[in-house]
Amino acid sequence: MKCSIRGCPGEYEKRDIVHTVRHRGQVIVVDHVPAEVCSVCSDVLLKPETVRRIEELLRTAPQPAGTAPVYEYA
Repeated sequence: MKCSIRGCPGEYEKRDIVHTVRHRGQVIVVDHVPAEVCSVCSDVLLKPETVRRIEELLRTAPQPAGTAPVYEYA
């Protein structure tokens, strides 16, 4: 599928990404998220069912697979 960003000649391709979201004051990182990523500009599209699955993970708050340091740009 052609990229939806005006003027970008790229095509979307399936990739697994790292998705970061702020939820209830915490930074949450979700690894291995299936997405469509533009080969030129790196625009990312998530399918509705993927977004629903991420929302479910945030609602149920399972034990994280790991932790990572968070730094503030100041």
